[in-house]
Amino acid sequence: MPLRLIRQRRDVFGSSADRAGAAAHAPPPGATGTPAATPAGVARGAAAVLQLQATLLTRGPFPEASTALCTELADSLGVTQVALGFLEHGYAEVVAIAREADFEGRRDLFGAIGAAMDEAIEQSATVVHPGRKADRPRITLAHAALARTWGGTTITVPLVHEGGVIGALTFGGAGNVAEDEAALAFCEQLATVLAPVLFLKRQADRPWRQRLADTWFAFRESTRTPGTQRIRFGVVAAAVLASAVVAGWSVEYRVSAPARIEGAVQRSLVAPADGFLRQAQVKPGDMVVAGQILVQLSDQDRELERLKWTAEVTQHQNGARAALARGERTDYVIAIGRAQEAQAQLDLVSQAIERGSIRAPFDGVVIQGDLSQTLGAPVRRGDVLLTVAPSREFRLVVEVDERDVGDVRSGSEGMVHLAALPREPVTFRVSRVRPVAVSRDGRNFFEVEATLPTPPAAARPGLQGVAKIRAEDRALLWVWTHRVVDWARLTLWTLGG
Repeated sequence: MPLRLIRQRRDVFGSSADRAGAAAHAPPPGATGTPAATPAGVARGAAAVLQLQATLLTRGPFPEASTALCTELADSLGVTQVALGFLEHGYAEVVAIAREADFEGRRDLFGAIGAAMDEAIEQSATVVHPGRKADRPRITLAHAALARTWGGTTITVPLVHEGGVIGALTFGGAGNVAEDEAALAFCEQLATVLAPVLFLKRQADRPWRQRLADTWFAFRESTRTPGTQRIRFGVVAAAVLASAVVAGWSVEYRVSAPARIEGAVQRSLVAPADGFLRQAQVKPGDMVVAGQILVQLSDQDRELERLKWTAEVTQHQNGARAALARGERTDYVIAIGRAQEAQAQLDLVSQAIERGSIRAPFDGVVIQGDLSQTLGAPVRRGDVLLTVAPSREFRLVVEVDERDVGDVRSGSEGMVHLAALPREPVTFRVSRVRPVAVSRDGRNFFEVEATLPTPPAAARPGLQGVAKIRAEDRALLWVWTHRVVDWARLTLWTLGG
C-alpha cells in the first residue's frame, strides 16, 4: 500500500513550514518562477493520481470501477464517505458511493447527495459546509441537510471536462480536508485530472441508445442559449424542407408477401383399388425415374382370382375342343363363349395386379407421402399415396394479402429470398393471379403464380421465403402511411355505417 493520499497531497503543495520558507525566499513582485512544491512531493502526488486512474481503468464495468474509486478515495483521504455523481438532463445523479453496491432503499440519502451536488454545480465552485472564514459566501442549504445525515464537514468539488461541468465529487466527514488549504486544493486538482477519465469510462459503458439521447439533449440545450434563434429557425426550416422533399420523393413500391416453391407439374399417385400396402420403395425427397416402381400393393387375393379364371379358361377351351371332336356345334359355341368370358375376367384381374405396382410417371422428385410407417395398412380406391414433381421445373406461389392484390399485375417482376438460400436472391415473373381468395391461419390472401427463369441449383419444392413484387412508383410518404390511412378509412366507414 503506498503512502496515504493525505500525506501525498501535503507533499504536493508543501507543508506549512515549506510554504513559509518559499514565501520568505519568494522573488519580488513581477518576477516569475515562484516555487509551489518540492520535486519529491510532486512525484509522490503524481504517483497517487496515477494509482487512482489505474483503479478506475483496470476494473470492469463503470459502476464497479467508480465504486472502487470512491472507496479508495475515502480510505486514503481519511474521510467518512465519498460519492460520485454525473449530470443527467440538468440534474446530478449519484452513480457510485464508497462501500455501497446496492442502491435500493437509499433513495432519500441519494436525493440529498444529488441536491448537494446540484448546489455546487449551479455555483460552479467548490462548496464547503460549514464554511471557513476566508471562503466566499456560498449557498449551502443542501450541504447543511446532507451534513445532518453524514455528520461533520461536507465538501463538493465539481468535475469539469472540456469547459463544462459533467458531475461532482462529494466528501462527507471531511473536516481534515477542509482545515488544510493544500488538501482541498489537491482534491480540486484530483477532480480536474479524473474528470476526463471518468467521462470516457462512463461513455464507453453506456448503451448506444443512451448516448444518442445524450447527444440530442446536449443539442437541444445548446439551442436554448441566447443568440441561437436564427440557428433554431434554420434547423427547423431545413428539417421541414428535407421532410417535404423526402415525403414527395417518388420511389419504387413493392408488394411484400410470403412465398413458396412448388413443382411446375405435380402428379398425385392414388390407390387403383381397395387393398393393403405391401412395400414402399421411396420417401419424400428421393429422386425417381420414369417407370420406376414406387409402391406395391398386396396382390395375394388377386393372384388367387387369376388362378381361378385361368383354370376356367382352360376348362372351357378343353370343353370346346371336345364338342368340336364330337361334332356338337351348339356345345362348341357355348364353350367358346364361356372361354372368352373367363379370358376377359382374367385380363381384368391381370390389369389390376399390374396396377398394384405404382410406377413413376416421369423423372422427378417425391415431394409428399411417407408410407414407410404404414406398411400393411388398408387403403381404399382413390386414396392419394404419393405426390411427384419434376426435379428442375418449378413455379413460385406468392400469398399476396387481399389489401395488396390490386397492385399486382400479370407480367410484373419481382425477387424472392428463400429461407434456405438467404444470400441468393431469385428473380421471377408473375404469370397468373388466381381469382379465388384463400383463408388460412387467420389471413385472407390470393395466390399469385410466378415463373422462375433461372431457379437456383439448390432449389427444391416446398422451400419458403419472402417475395417482393414490383408495382408502380409511389411517393415515399404514401409508402410509409398507406396502411394506416386505409385502416382509418375502413374504420370510419364501419363506424359511420
